[in-house]
Amino acid sequence: MAKKLLTTAALVLGAGLASSVVAAPYEAQIVRTQFGIPHITAKNYRGIGYGQGYTFAQDNLCLLADKVVTVNGERAKHFGPDATTVIAFTDIKNLESDFFFRANTDIAALRAARAKGPADYRDLVDGYVAGFNRFLADTPKDKLPAECGDKAWLRPITIDDMLRLNEERMIQASGGAWLRQTNAAAPPTTAAALKPAASLGLPNMAEMIGLGSNGWAFGREVTANQSGLLLGNPHFPWEGTNRFYQTHLTIPGKFDVMGVTIAGGPGMSIGFNKDVAWTHTVSTDRHFTLFELALDPADPTAYLVDGKRHVMDRKNVTVETPTGPQTRTFYTTSYGPVVVMPQAGLTWNTKTAYALRDANRGNSNSSETWLRIARAKSVGEIRQVIEQTLGIPWVNTIAADRHGDALYADITATPNVSAQKLKDCAPSAAAAALGPMARVYVLDGARSACNWDAPGLMPGAAMPAIVRTDYVANSNDSYWLANAKAPMAAFSPLVGPAATPQNLRTRSGIVEIDSRLAGEDGLEGKTFDAQKIKTMLFWNRNLAADLYLDDALMVCAASPTATTAAGKTVDIKAACEVLAKWNRRMDNESVGAHVFVEFWRLAQKIPNLYATPFDPADPVHTPRGLKTDGETAAKLRAALAGAVEVLETQKTPLDAPYGSIHFAIRGDQKIPIHGGEGGDGVLNAQQARWNPQAGGYVPNHGSSYIQVVTFDDKGPVADAVLSYSQSSDPASPYFADQTWLYSKKAWHRLPFSKADIAKDGAGPVLALKGK
Repeated sequence: MAKKLLTTAALVLGAGLASSVVAAPYEAQIVRTQFGIPHITAKNYRGIGYGQGYTFAQDNLCLLADKVVTVNGERAKHFGPDATTVIAFTDIKNLESDFFFRANTDIAALRAARAKGPADYRDLVDGYVAGFNRFLADTPKDKLPAECGDKAWLRPITIDDMLRLNEERMIQASGGAWLRQTNAAAPPTTAAALKPAASLGLPNMAEMIGLGSNGWAFGREVTANQSGLLLGNPHFPWEGTNRFYQTHLTIPGKFDVMGVTIAGGPGMSIGFNKDVAWTHTVSTDRHFTLFELALDPADPTAYLVDGKRHVMDRKNVTVETPTGPQTRTFYTTSYGPVVVMPQAGLTWNTKTAYALRDANRGNSNSSETWLRIARAKSVGEIRQVIEQTLGIPWVNTIAADRHGDALYADITATPNVSAQKLKDCAPSAAAAALGPMARVYVLDGARSACNWDAPGLMPGAAMPAIVRTDYVANSNDSYWLANAKAPMAAFSPLVGPAATPQNLRTRSGIVEIDSRLAGEDGLEGKTFDAQKIKTMLFWNRNLAADLYLDDALMVCAASPTATTAAGKTVDIKAACEVLAKWNRRMDNESVGAHVFVEFWRLAQKIPNLYATPFDPADPVHTPRGLKTDGETAAKLRAALAGAVEVLETQKTPLDAPYGSIHFAIRGDQKIPIHGGEGGDGVLNAQQARWNPQAGGYVPNHGSSYIQVVTFDDKGPVADAVLSYSQSSDPASPYFADQTWLYSKKAWHRLPFSKADIAKDGAGPVLALKGK
């Protein structure tokens, strides 16, 4: 397949290139190996960017073109105002998306920051734009993907598009997550402000960022080869431009890195070179704060700071729609845009308003950060890079190197606000209560002393980071248990909590690691190697079932029927029998897994549920057990009855093998997908939605690019799989191939050296040159 695709591309590029070879400012050589992975070699960053943009367009042209429409605020014009898109991992109506991006993207500031940034990254982006556009220009319309080939919204991309795309990614865990709250803000005298605001409660940050990813790094004390060993297991969307794309970029003697980039992003997001391997997990940091504004009694669009009056900036924004233009007015303060959250009691009235200051707005340092990480030779160097640049937007960094060191670092663009300042600058009681309740922190905007401490962002050296020779791990809880044997001391609440209950994936990971170190997991020895890590991840154990199913079955056995919350009597005997026989794993062959998923979805909401509550002295093993008497027992039976009712409504058999009703759809194929809900403590997390047309649960978010990397004398040794495959184009040979690979729990040994590339089914070399 690789040879066929590249031969076609070579024919398209063939005519007229030879005469421009000498003067061409863009030049790259591209060869594809198994599963369509492009290996791009060039003399400079312009060249590897050129090749990367070109190959991404080959595989995902429509995907990026669609996102360009989004960040330019043109979705309503092309797709209608009421259809939805995904912003900050949340479904948002096109009209709302357009207003937000048109109101909140400062393209002039982004251009200025680019001009001051590293020349290597400017060259990389320039090349990427030229490469993408080269493919678009050279490919006849009838050869373009059916989804977008003849659409008005498909056009050449620009540097400004890339700046907007990067900005959208930077603010996904901050300003982007507050899109609806920003769009709804209007002065109290306007008609818009008098309308009831729907769905404008506190953004659930955990849900918006998907609460996903596992990152483990092991050092020389515990690895079989005394080198570093990394598991990278990000849980990201299966659709849209938060998908990953595999690539290998080489400038001989200068730059050689392989892994994945976020779709449409030049460079490398997660990966490895000959000395280090790294991954990321979404962090617990809050990358914004709110400020409570004291308004001028005579004008709700003016606010006071230290008694001095400031007038809000007013911006009229117009969005084109098929039925004509629509216009709204947005207001911005020195802190940032005004936001409203009526359900949380935070409104814009004649006395008070709220503004959001975003640590990641205009975060241009990220480009330098990832470029330097890709060139690093040790985890110590990675730590130094992220401390110096503060360019990591909203993820932890986990890394291992060939020397046998392992790094965990929660060093991100985070407001420089201490616990003491939060106390000293507490605003109204309602606003101050949001901190402990929802980890949304509000400061007194009427006092300049309550703004973030200079230089604005928390210094990197003051944030959580450790280098160890045993292990570090993170599954989206805070820094506290990066190594469970050595809990870290508390930092500012904005960074994350300590001594609090951990999510079940965190606990599951630590249990697996501890069992391996003790030699109690059924595998040979007590050390870690790549094969053992792959086995541990794909065991697909459901920790919630291990902890709670026995008690649930005891309650279940007490009565063959139960009453749902709505008062309906349901026979639960068959469900109990299926759960009793279930192997408590989320494998394609497992029978009963989906019954537990629906049961636990309801049961975990029961208040005062656990027999043994959380104990900060034993955070890995508490809470545990379920209360099995009285009201709790009745509610547990009701939860199981509710699960049975859901499955009956869906016409899903209780004894269906998991893979028969949990699958990815690729054309007319239904590919069985193992793994399960991360909230159930399944490390190989797969979040799925019921699809009534397909008659099954279709994964939309979860294990995506998975890499297990160690090092030998020759270089990196990396096994990986991209669960949803390289291409989003149904006509591509790379649309489903790795999805089948993942379904079978198989892996691909990534070819890094020239010799290994040649052995991995490499197609012909495509010499790509252009002006």
